[in-house]
Amino acid sequence: MDMNAYQQAALRTAGSKGTPNEVFHLLLGLVGETGEIAEKAKKIIRDHDSDFAQWDLDDLAKELGDTLWYLAVLADHFGLPLADVAELNIKKLADRQQRDAIGGSGDNR
Repeated sequence: MDMNAYQQAALRTAGSKGTPNEVFHLLLGLVGETGEIAEKAKKIIRDHDSDFAQWDLDDLAKELGDTLWYLAVLADHFGLPLADVAELNIKKLADRQQRDAIGGSGDNR
């Protein structure tokens, strides 16, 4: 599916941009969904000796989808097409790779 088509489809189930505190709702939703993924990973580490082959991939796909929904709607809230966000990210990573700066820390490496 095209990223912008996904974003437009996601917006059909989103609240109004004019809703009070909508940005906070979206940010907390995004963090909450990524936290759910982290929590499930933690349980694999704890209960399955870090054997990620034990991960329920259908469940993972659903949680990643929830995360993507929040990301898409949040991007739209600020007028950012999701495809542009994705393209910018790939360009940034390619530049880091070319400069051998993939590892390390910091936003502007």
